[in-house]
Amino acid sequence: MSDDCKRTLEITVPLEEIESVRGRVVAGFAAKATLPGFRPGKAPLSVIQSRFAEEIKQEVLDQLLQKSFYDRVQELDLDVVSSPSVTDLHFHDGEPLRYTAEFEVRPGFELQTYEGLEVPYAEPTVTDEEVDARIEAMRQRRAELVNVDPRPVEDGDFAVISLRSLTDVGTEEPISQDEMNLEVGGEYTLPEFTENVRGMQPGETREFDVVYPEDYSGTNLAGRTVRFEVTVKGIRKKELPELNDEFAKDMGDYKGLDDLREAVRGSMLAERQFYAREQAKSEIGRILGESYSFPVPEVFVRQQVESRVRRQLLQLAEQGADMKNLKLDWEKVLEQEREPATKVVRAGLVLDRIATAESIDVTQREVDEEIEREARRERTTPAAVREQLEKNGGLARLASQIRTEKTLDFLFEKSIKVDPPPPPPAAEETPASAE
Repeated sequence: MSDDCKRTLEITVPLEEIESVRGRVVAGFAAKATLPGFRPGKAPLSVIQSRFAEEIKQEVLDQLLQKSFYDRVQELDLDVVSSPSVTDLHFHDGEPLRYTAEFEVRPGFELQTYEGLEVPYAEPTVTDEEVDARIEAMRQRRAELVNVDPRPVEDGDFAVISLRSLTDVGTEEPISQDEMNLEVGGEYTLPEFTENVRGMQPGETREFDVVYPEDYSGTNLAGRTVRFEVTVKGIRKKELPELNDEFAKDMGDYKGLDDLREAVRGSMLAERQFYAREQAKSEIGRILGESYSFPVPEVFVRQQVESRVRRQLLQLAEQGADMKNLKLDWEKVLEQEREPATKVVRAGLVLDRIATAESIDVTQREVDEEIEREARRERTTPAAVREQLEKNGGLARLASQIRTEKTLDFLFEKSIKVDPPPPPPAAEETPASAE
């Protein structure tokens, strides 16, 4: 925790203020208390004070701590960002309340010039060849597999095969499939399948070994050598639709092929512009985080680390990782993530100050539109998203995120775009020495 963000106040509450609060608290208990032998709200105050002594004392203390701390920080004009930690508490009958409050405040700093930041950015382009490749991919997705007359299997064919594993595959049951399409020579077809099925005739059966790589996605097959019995049952070829105006009309509300090409070009350009802009905005955040050196509150750093770890754990869970036995050394994680988290927090504080300086605010319409987008992503209703955000206090965070994005957009528009550095040269392979 930075000492520059940490504050300590010694606070004293006079006896007369304590008694005033105590009187209101006792009256409140008396109005609500129901005690045997007394009508509701009619029990004597002496009985109330005796019966609820501990509860009254705690309520009085809570109210005094909250009000006295708030009044003091307001008096000193402190921007408090953490709940106070109370120590050296002295709260005894007939004596003033005294305590020490430790807390953190938002750091003060002078804004540097933020317009005209140099940001690597190249305006994206889309070539005719790239448009053709995207449309070809669309054709491939519309392709149909048609049967061909019996002949030897060739590269590019889809062999209709049945297969059965003949060796141990780490499961109780062998691998067995009555019919599957095997793309011979395909990018995702293991070489042993291509080499052995190539040249087979429909009705022919072969046995051969398949060596699965160590990083194979099938958990039981990775690193194994498995012997298969494979029978070719038929041959199919991929039949592509003809690339013409009719194809374009089948793909959507397009007048013809030229209209489809322009739509594809526009879509690809928009994708690349969005990505390039996001990269530039990320670089702006990095520049801001490294251009200042003021201390940041520890509470913000911890929140940022928690957020980063939570996102990482969510990704692991979505990938099927077993989260039940996961044990985190939180303090170790905090130290590992402290430096990058501190830069992110620092950049966020700078962006907040810039937003204030430029009167960048968030409208209710912008919040509503983001809620609608989130509802579409989650395949639910805007009302359900809003209810969830209201429950976990997420509406304020959402508005803050929108404000940050608007500020980054402002800085991007005001930045000086420079050519991105060229990519590093590919490492050259060292020729093996002759022996």
